[in-house]
Amino acid sequence: MTSPSDRPGASPPAAPAARPPDDPVPALRPSFAVRVSRPGGRWHCDLLAADAGDELPVLERALGEPGPDDWPGPFVVVVDSRLYFVVLRHGPGGLVRALISDATFQEWLLAAEVVERYGIGAEDGSSFAATVDDAFDDDETGWPGGDLDVFADAGLPADELGLLLGADDLWADEMVLRIAERLGFTAELTAVAGA
Repeated sequence: MTSPSDRPGASPPAAPAARPPDDPVPALRPSFAVRVSRPGGRWHCDLLAADAGDELPVLERALGEPGPDDWPGPFVVVVDSRLYFVVLRHGPGGLVRALISDATFQEWLLAAEVVERYGIGAEDGSSFAATVDDAFDDDETGWPGGDLDVFADAGLPADELGLLLGADDLWADEMVLRIAERLGFTAELTAVAGA
């Protein structure tokens, strides 16, 4: 198993808002699936599963129908064994947009389904790898793949997300927590998926 700290040449993640010194760092479960939405301008998280065992069609259905009043639209986040995470979100014309934090985890069912269904390659921060197999370097570390703009309209641009996903010192659940901190739904996420 490759540890996040084993990834060479990764840039540091975007810094989250400063936390008061007496405020403990929240922790998340090692595996979970949540649906995140913002009805009426307030973030809301629903726990879909306490593990990452659901298949892709179940997670896609959990998105529900895109509503005109949902902005930013709902998204589903799945963390699998702290190793990688997947984000699904509605895109133009009802298509589903997908992001995977490490497209090289093909031995894991959900990762393989996401990469295959959405035709995801991998992004190394400077160039696009044509296939997931091309993404491996000599140390066999992988890269994120899919739609890095998935959170752009919610306030997290692709370049910042790319830096976060390239962090070599964060596990997947910690990356998701940083995203939640950046977008402002940490309390809602930890309430349903906290360790």
